[in-house]
Amino acid sequence: MTVLYTIAIVLGIIIVYVLVNTLRLKKAVTNLTQDQFIQGYRKAQLIDVREAKEFEAGHILGARNIPSTQLRQRFKEVRPDLPVYLYCQNAGRSARAALFLKKKGYNNVYQLQGGFKTWTGKVKSKA
Repeated sequence: MTVLYTIAIVLGIIIVYVLVNTLRLKKAVTNLTQDQFIQGYRKAQLIDVREAKEFEAGHILGARNIPSTQLRQRFKEVRPDLPVYLYCQNAGRSARAALFLKKKGYNNVYQLQGGFKTWTGKVKSKA
């Protein structure tokens, strides 16, 4: 019986952790549909937080690559006085990148809802 209680407590902790993280990520970034993203990204800093190989395979035209794994060292390359438009493959990495930037004082942070996999606009690739 104590094993069941232990499992229930661990599951409860995991569920609370996931919910808290989800709420923190939602507060850190504004999700934009593709149409909303297109309307504003040309006047903003467009940053692809995927790894270099993913970026080279194809990215939104005009995007700059700062992989999420390098963001802690390179965040000063991003101007805090301009809007920041982020995207990754599925919107998970860009949400975490947005949370990091919010902690560093960036206020206008947006991400592409659904990530690059849902993008149907102009793309640049090496192919």
